[in-house]
Amino acid sequence: MATPAAPDKVIISCAVTGSVHTPSMSPYLPLTPGDIAQQAIDAAHAGAAILHLHARDPLDGRPSAEPAMFDQFVPRIAAATDAVINITTGGSTRMTLAERLAYPLQAKPEMCSLNMGSMNFSIHPAARRIQEWKHDWERPYIEGMEDLIFRNTFCDIRHILKVLGEDCGTRFEFECYDMGHLYNLAHFVDEGLVKGPLFIQCICGILGGLGPDPENLVAMKATADRLFGRDGYRFSVLGAGRHQMPLLTMGAVLGGHVRVGLEDSLYLAKGQLARSCAEQVRKIRRILEELSLEVASPAEARAMLGLKGREAVAF
Repeated sequence: MATPAAPDKVIISCAVTGSVHTPSMSPYLPLTPGDIAQQAIDAAHAGAAILHLHARDPLDGRPSAEPAMFDQFVPRIAAATDAVINITTGGSTRMTLAERLAYPLQAKPEMCSLNMGSMNFSIHPAARRIQEWKHDWERPYIEGMEDLIFRNTFCDIRHILKVLGEDCGTRFEFECYDMGHLYNLAHFVDEGLVKGPLFIQCICGILGGLGPDPENLVAMKATADRLFGRDGYRFSVLGAGRHQMPLLTMGAVLGGHVRVGLEDSLYLAKGQLARSCAEQVRKIRRILEELSLEVASPAEARAMLGLKGREAVAF
């Protein structure tokens, strides 16, 4: 009997701040360039091989697409860690495609996120749980999600694949919030616009996307196996909110990689706010190691994902 191939080491990604949570939801959400940089650096030192980054306006914490904001923390993170820097192309539902791409096109990073379809994306029920708002923009921002669509059309995706992927050598974390997003990705593979190795982020628990049921994660993996072949992709798991750690643990058992961070969940345990992204990295690392799984270094993540290397970026 042939000896089965050794499983991959597990890549831990950390999404540091995002554009969904607001300052009133947690005092630990990093908002200033200094806080974003420090939390990212600490997460890398805790074991995150990939750092997924958004920017914020330091005056009131609202999401920002301004390259000048990114420039205040991305070079600092790059100087202090060897982690793969992954810049969002999602931004927020209120940003245009040009705004979302402004910094990635300037920075030419090794990796960017890429949402694989337009969708409803909302946390508007969370507004009911906030008693006091720190800033005037927050409540209408959260409640307004009920009537917004996250846009990423086939034309948008094709454009991003061309100007970032083909022209800049950037590879992608393909964010799949539903089964149809896997088929969208397969379409672009069939068109010859996406080539492996594929890194698929299976996202469960966002209102408007796939629910957090464990069966859905199994179905996503089985569908990806059919579409891309078991050896044709690597998958990672993102569990939103309270579903973060259970779904990540399940994903790791299934042979996947994991993503934590205050963008995805503000909590470390039931009723306990995470004081930093690094706390979440340390927790999932402990779980992985208890399962006898090894954590990948940035160099190992680069090799697995076929990245162009830190020397080829523009920051």
